[in-house]
Amino acid sequence: MNAKSAISKEIFAPHDERMLGAVQVKRRTKKKIPFLATGGQGEYLTYICLSVTNKKPPQASITKVKQFEGSTSFVKRTQWMLEQLRQVNGIDPNRDSPEFDLLFENAFDQWVASTASEKCTFVQVLHNTCQRYLTDRKPEFINCQSKIMGGNSILHSAADSVTSAVQKASQALNERGERLGRAEEKTEDLKNSAQQFAETAHKVRLWWDK
Repeated sequence: MNAKSAISKEIFAPHDERMLGAVQVKRRTKKKIPFLATGGQGEYLTYICLSVTNKKPPQASITKVKQFEGSTSFVKRTQWMLEQLRQVNGIDPNRDSPEFDLLFENAFDQWVASTASEKCTFVQVLHNTCQRYLTDRKPEFINCQSKIMGGNSILHSAADSVTSAVQKASQALNERGERLGRAEEKTEDLKNSAQQFAETAHKVRLWWDK
C-alpha cells in the first residue's frame, strides 16, 4: 500500500471522509524542526490532503498530514475547511513547476511538491473541488497554467481523444462506403454491359437463323 492509500485509510476513512487528492511537499522557506513528544528532533514527510465528508451536505477540507521518521503511521496536524482557503498561487503560469502557495484566513504556506506533475494534479483537483463544493466565495487561483484552470482537463483530453478516434473511424467508414459505392457502380455497369452484349448476341443469332 502506497503512502496516499495509507493516509486515506488511516486518517480519513475512520471519520467517514473520502480523500480526493494529496501531494507530498516540503517548505520553500526554512523552518525549525519542532521537538517531538519524546523531546528529540525528528525528520518527517509532509502531505497536503484534500478530502470531503460522505454525509450530506458534504464538507470539504484541506489537511496537513505528517509521517515522522521511523514510524509507519501518519499524524493529522492542521486542518482547514475549504471555505477558509483564500488564494492558490501556482507561481509560474508558463511552465511546469513544483512550487505553489496556499493562503488561508489565518495561515500562509509556501510549498514545493515532490514533482511538478504531482503539484499540477493536486491543484487541478483542488480547483475542481472548489467549483463543486463552494457556492458563495471561491478562492482566487493565480499564476496557474491554463491546463489546470480549464476544468477537468484530464477528462477533456480523454474525451478529445475519443472524439478524434470516432471522427477518424467515421471518416474511414465514409471512405470505405465511397469505395464500395464506386465498386457497386462499376459492378452495375459491367452487369448492364454484359446484359446488352447478351441481347445483341441473341439478336445476331436470330438473324443468322433466318
